Amino acid sequence: MAFDPQQPFLRAVGLENGVTPKALRGPGYRRLFRNVFVASASVPTPLQRVRGALALQVPEAWASHASAARVKGAPIPTIADEHVSVPHQKLRRHHRGLRCHVGDPAGVVFENGVRVSGDVQMFVELSGQLTLVDLVVVGDWLARRRGVTPEQLVRACRRSRHKDRRKALAAARYVRSGVDSPMETRLRMLLVLAGLPEPEVNLKIRAQDGEVIRMYDLCYPAVRVAVEYNGKLHVEVIATWEADLERRADMDDEEWRLVVVTSSGIYQDPVRTLRRVHRVLLARGMPDVPLRLLDDWRPHFPGFADAA
Repeated sequence: MAFDPQQPFLRAVGLENGVTPKALRGPGYRRLFRNVFVASASVPTPLQRVRGALALQVPEAWASHASAARVKGAPIPTIADEHVSVPHQKLRRHHRGLRCHVGDPAGVVFENGVRVSGDVQMFVELSGQLTLVDLVVVGDWLARRRGVTPEQLVRACRRSRHKDRRKALAAARYVRSGVDSPMETRLRMLLVLAGLPEPEVNLKIRAQDGEVIRMYDLCYPAVRVAVEYNGKLHVEVIATWEADLERRADMDDEEWRLVVVTSSGIYQDPVRTLRRVHRVLLARGMPDVPLRLLDDWRPHFPGFADAA
């Protein structure tokens, strides 16, 4: 292949193609890793950095764990290092900023031109890097965007020999199909980990002719309670705000109770969110609602100091 400085390259390859050591030290090139460079004019992307990491490894290596997630565009928190895997311990190459694992090449696929862990394999690998809630976010994303069913994830985690397979299985059991956003996943997990009944995801309300007239993010249809996450879009976009007002008027006519949750109700004051939903469900006579909420949500959300 012709030398392309817009793609990550090894220092030795650059020198062979006329790039001088002085040029590599200058503003025309960026260093991704030790002995891995790319032209400064190229746009930095997660995929570019993954390509740089793989340039340091044997041809059999592939992007795994968080690096595979970044190549696919999965919603994960910031993780500093790149992660690659090789099929045998003797093939591992260690570099600063780069973690090299030993994995099973049977689940490797090509994505965006690089070798990466398959979706299910990636989910299991991430169980050693992510918290329970963050891993369920990835699982819901896989079900929504990649066609992976929750049942497939559970079966794969049970068969896996990965050291963190139990964490992966625990998260897989919470994964649901049809979840629209990571924040909806977080809201659902907050409610469930606190011991509240699990709400239905994206319930469609239909007119007599079968037309879908409304859809609720999370709801308890038995007592006509809907719990929804509203981001900035619902406030900043006038059309969305007006549609929300009309929707709430229709809900009032049908005696539905809507509990709206914003980002602060998850990241800053989840206790308030839980108390609001708990109070409404008790008032509406929802079955199996505990009188006292569990504390299982606390390790995964802010609010340790507040009493239950």
